[in-house]
Amino acid sequence: MLDLELLRSFVSVVEAGGFTRAGARVHRTQSTVSQQIKRLEEDVGQVLLHRDGKTVRPTDAGERLLSYARRLLSLAEEARDVLRQPNSEGAIRLGIPEDFAAYRLTKLLGAFSRSHPGLRLDVRADQSKYLARDLERGELDLALYKREAGAKDAIAVWPERVHWVTSKSHPVDVGVSSVPLIGFPLGCIYRAGAIHALESAGRAWHTAYTSSSLAGIQAAVAAGMGLSILSEMSIQSDHRVLTAKEGFAPINRTEVALMASPDASPATLRLADRLAEFCNTVQAKAA
Repeated sequence: MLDLELLRSFVSVVEAGGFTRAGARVHRTQSTVSQQIKRLEEDVGQVLLHRDGKTVRPTDAGERLLSYARRLLSLAEEARDVLRQPNSEGAIRLGIPEDFAAYRLTKLLGAFSRSHPGLRLDVRADQSKYLARDLERGELDLALYKREAGAKDAIAVWPERVHWVTSKSHPVDVGVSSVPLIGFPLGCIYRAGAIHALESAGRAWHTAYTSSSLAGIQAAVAAGMGLSILSEMSIQSDHRVLTAKEGFAPINRTEVALMASPDASPATLRLADRLAEFCNTVQAKAA
């Protein structure tokens, strides 16, 4: 069994970047924290930290343990909260794409929380690749994310239409020799789709703007920095949709999937039903 106090000190050392600062966070002396890390390393049989003067960083083994340590500490905290509140319905860790976070879904989640006062809702907006990964790892209970169309292992799926867009006021010349591309960082399904479409058409491209923020991408398109592909709900009034006649047909190989963990709680499944209703409404309006 791994000692939670040792894990808490380990996480604190990694996050604080040193033993002294970590000691202040866990209310222990530097020497006590150092001894706890030594005990943890003996327990797991691995060196967990590189010590370079005052700088401390995790080893490869430490990086592997770090994710598990955070999950164990989070579960312990959740268990304490549930036991301290007899009427608690537990917690739901939900992952959603950023464009859904900005598109009325916050109202739905707020209403769901108010109707379940004993439930703790932990929502994270992120790139779909991270949401899918964390659901598989058990770090999320429910996730709504984007993926390549065709898989069948979901509570529900909805086809998604994404379009090439440029600035309405400062449009990019679509005949340029190298297309300036705006998008999310490497691994984004939209980015991969855009690059595949351009290369399949024999078009050269270069990265003009990369951002992990949807708002940043929308602003860069509006400013005329390049072209991007966006879902219909993310296209703004200062964007112009490019057409197939201009050489930029819609990309229709993506879908939105609603997935739950295998041991999802009844409250999680109730929230899944509400999310499915929301997505059905969005799909009906887009049809």
